[in-house]
Amino acid sequence: MSETQWHLVRVEVPDAGVDTLLESHHALMSSQTPAESCHVMTGADLRAAGAQIYALRDPVGEVLAIGAVKPLADGSVELKSMHTAEAARGRGLGRIMLGHLIEGSRRLGAREVLLETGSGAEFAAARKLYEGAGFGYRGPFADYVEDPLSVFLSRPI
Repeated sequence: MSETQWHLVRVEVPDAGVDTLLESHHALMSSQTPAESCHVMTGADLRAAGAQIYALRDPVGEVLAIGAVKPLADGSVELKSMHTAEAARGRGLGRIMLGHLIEGSRRLGAREVLLETGSGAEFAAARKLYEGAGFGYRGPFADYVEDPLSVFLSRPI
């Protein structure tokens, strides 16, 4: 997909299209992971945590993909809520969003980007995306604990 077919924006206030995709992401993650191992955040929780939320929109404004960067106390950032609308999958939008979030984190002064994702087969595509972008496996960070249903990754920037 060429850049002229979409635009990426930071969403600083609640936005119906973004919130709908965040709700879809929340529902999907909650359906795939038991509550005690599910670390998905609502839009309100992301905003309250100081996360920067981004949306990739098509030319008419439809939200195709979302992602967020949450600052951590040590100066690193955590990627949250990476999600591509089902109808827009397979077009490289996740890779575009991930690249933007990494570059945005660098501009914020972060030296490392961290994330948690699932360890099951349903998360294989996500892990492949992160591995392809240079993320490596590591132990838990921030308030996370070891969990057989989670994997933790990081990438210096």
